[in-house]
Amino acid sequence: MVQLEYGADESYKLVVPSREKPYAQLEAKSVYGALHGLQTFSQLCHFNMKKKVIEILMTPWNITDQPRFSYRGLLIDTSRHYLPLPVMKNVIDSMTYTKLNVLHWHIVDTQSFPLEIPSYPKLWNGAYSPTQRYTFEDAAEIVNYAGRRGIHVLAEIDVPGHALSWGKGYPSLWPSKNCQEPLDVSSDFTFKVIDGILSDFSKIFKFKFIHLGGDEVNTTCWSTTPRISKWLKKHRKTEAEAYEYFVLRAQKIASSHGYEIINWEETFNNFGNKLNPKTVVHNWLGTGVVGRVTAAGLRCIMSNQDKWYLDHIDTPWQMFYANEPFEMIKDEKRQSLVLGGEVCMWGEHIDASDIQQTIWPRAAAAAERLWTPYTKLAENPDKVTTRLANFRCLLNERGVAAAPLVGGGRVAPFEPGSCLAQ
Repeated sequence: MVQLEYGADESYKLVVPSREKPYAQLEAKSVYGALHGLQTFSQLCHFNMKKKVIEILMTPWNITDQPRFSYRGLLIDTSRHYLPLPVMKNVIDSMTYTKLNVLHWHIVDTQSFPLEIPSYPKLWNGAYSPTQRYTFEDAAEIVNYAGRRGIHVLAEIDVPGHALSWGKGYPSLWPSKNCQEPLDVSSDFTFKVIDGILSDFSKIFKFKFIHLGGDEVNTTCWSTTPRISKWLKKHRKTEAEAYEYFVLRAQKIASSHGYEIINWEETFNNFGNKLNPKTVVHNWLGTGVVGRVTAAGLRCIMSNQDKWYLDHIDTPWQMFYANEPFEMIKDEKRQSLVLGGEVCMWGEHIDASDIQQTIWPRAAAAAERLWTPYTKLAENPDKVTTRLANFRCLLNERGVAAAPLVGGGRVAPFEPGSCLAQ
């Protein structure tokens, strides 16, 4: 298999002549551009029930196509609820239908640690149960499965917060038994574990980026644990300075394994000028940070929660479509620092039973925003309704449990009727 490289040429040209010429021509500069072209071709095809043949209507077609952004992501969360491998593969397959190209795997969090880490095998004691785990080979299988479909897998360990589950196997990672989060900033063992995890990751997660989290860090446990409080005083650090120290030390470890780092936006909001200059800031709290990040010369990924969080089921698809990464940025140089965006399927209230209908079709609206040239996007999202309804029906035909368009996310059909009208 050709090695999947971030920033590879994903463009293609597809020509489908008139009916008299029984052929189509596809040109691409990479196998991944060819995959996108084949996906487009498949969506031009329709089965004629009367003639019982596959047809392409409205020929001729002459399509020259390429993505607007190089990073077009979908986050899944396997800590809040375990997702079996077949479910993850089904999500990956459905991503290809909208040309999304990054699966952000939020692997572990406070609630569970389901992944095997060979260097520290007790970490997955934090899994919900022995059956709700991923072996190291499972993770490699997901990476390879996605890669063959042109999709990168971005692995995330969220440190120093969101890591209570780590201490189930190694209690010394907790500040104390009664105060279990964030990870112990005063212990070298904490950073040895992070180094071991990232060393193991480097063997299978070949995407150039690694996500180190860094969000929602409540540092109270550090000052209320006598041992750590003593360390803070010895090193003349406030809680805020210790948070900065932790994030920057984790960044150095990730860099030593060849990764470029993505962090949630709180790291930038608190100590942006101290971050590794190659840091990619992942926005989620609001749109304003994108402008500030790019003004500071750092790269950015957009996932503002008010528009692109799929777990917010009251957010309609029209808001997903209208969310514009460049809304606050007019300067072309700063625009070039926006790698793209990502819709986030946080797992507190989803599992294998309802993940697809919570993702689709709303994620498809964001996917069009990330792929299509700005000048060809609809100014009024309602003009996309008929086309998105057709795409939702196509997803259903392909075995993807995409929910109706009417309403927010994960809605049930309102009444009997055609798929196209729901």
